[in-house]
Amino acid sequence: MNTNAAMPLHAATPGSLHVRAGFIPPGFTGEVNWASLAFGEVTVQVPAPSAEQLQALAAHVRAHQVLKQRSVHDIVALIDRVIHRLLDRDNPQHQLLNGLLARITGMDEEMLRLCLGRYLQRFRAPQLQRFLVEDLGNPGLLDRFEPRAKGGLSMAVGPDVLVHVWAGNVPGLPLWSLVAGLLVKSSHVCKLPSAEPLVASMFAALLAQESPELAQGLAVVWWPGGDTQREQAVMSCADVVLAYGGNQALSDLRALVPISTRYLAFGHKLSFAMVSRQALDARRVHALARATALDVMRFEQQGCYSPQLVYVERAGRCSPSDFAHHLQQQLRALALQYPRRVLSLEERQAMATWRHAQEHAALASPHVHLLGDASDPFAVVLSDAPGTCPEGLTPSALNRTVRVVAVDALKDVVPSLAPHRALLQTVGLAASPGDLLTLSQALAHAGVTRICAIGEMTLPEAGWHHDGRCSLADLVQMVDIEQGAERAADDLAPYVD
Repeated sequence: MNTNAAMPLHAATPGSLHVRAGFIPPGFTGEVNWASLAFGEVTVQVPAPSAEQLQALAAHVRAHQVLKQRSVHDIVALIDRVIHRLLDRDNPQHQLLNGLLARITGMDEEMLRLCLGRYLQRFRAPQLQRFLVEDLGNPGLLDRFEPRAKGGLSMAVGPDVLVHVWAGNVPGLPLWSLVAGLLVKSSHVCKLPSAEPLVASMFAALLAQESPELAQGLAVVWWPGGDTQREQAVMSCADVVLAYGGNQALSDLRALVPISTRYLAFGHKLSFAMVSRQALDARRVHALARATALDVMRFEQQGCYSPQLVYVERAGRCSPSDFAHHLQQQLRALALQYPRRVLSLEERQAMATWRHAQEHAALASPHVHLLGDASDPFAVVLSDAPGTCPEGLTPSALNRTVRVVAVDALKDVVPSLAPHRALLQTVGLAASPGDLLTLSQALAHAGVTRICAIGEMTLPEAGWHHDGRCSLADLVQMVDIEQGAERAADDLAPYVD
């Protein structure tokens, strides 16, 4: 069975589709078990190695440190070629991937094409070069010892084996950590997310086509989350572990990681938007509501950076109620253009519970309004109770549900964020230049790690500091040659008497 073709597929029965995902190093001669993940009429077959097989795979990729011999410039060029193949609408693999993603995620194909396209653009060569400079200053540190301003020389050395544990429903999300790991020249063992195993698999297959020798240092596999035996086996082989998922799952995984292994965990987060009164006039409110609706619609709020609540200042030319109604209209228009996916039973139950709570709140208070009908594939709740900040940050039901909370001043929101400090991530902010800096400083001290324009919340820039961290600098080990060693070497030079 050829495990490395880019998305091989066949129809088992009319209307059904079997797809092969994952990636096994072509030179690996050991056995690998397989499993099937079902997505309606699509079945995705993934390599599901046992604990012993995982250790054998990790040993294989450790023995093939091909990237260590490449310049970071060559690695950037390689990633850039793969990304352009994924972005090329005429490429059959691009068309296949988009169609398959729509079928397994249930998301609108056109929405996926636009959103995934903008996301993949973050990994082109110019963006990767900015990423390197942002985190390391001098990308040459990854290739050799470079002079430092403080004196001496330094080099950045990536881990030999980087283990990725991926999770989540946002298509393509694993590429952040995989690309970062490639830039620091690591070999990889990667666990596919159960909800979306395709994008990382396609990327790995295309990477192998562009550089067959590099493929020996890359394994993309799957195992059930919480399988302690397999997780302990692979953690014991890692130099650095990058893990994504729910907070409890990450805590359980941490207990399996050896004390000498660096463990970088990215858990559940909450994000929201803030609209100042200066942004609320007839000329701006329509476009602002459209931008907010796009952030809510993209990937059905499955990302940590998706807004679940919008704080809106009073005393603007348009009221918070006006903004909420504009947002409702924009979500309705987007629902026609990009239909919401069919929700699972669990999601429908969560939505019903959330909506019932909002209806109860609206009956109990004249200041709470649930806009639209129960049949709408979205929901906007307006809370306009008197006071500076009538309530704190609370999550929505996702899948295009959002709350608009009126406040007298945006700065009054900050104290209510304290209980959620560990969960805060992105804030989409529409404010004047002076308010932007003042509010941003207060939000930074409250625990927010990213502030962006509304409409760009779901499109982080290349090299963003994910949850406030340096994506590349966190992975490497800095090695210093001190000035004293340089001076001692100078004394031994053949041209010194």
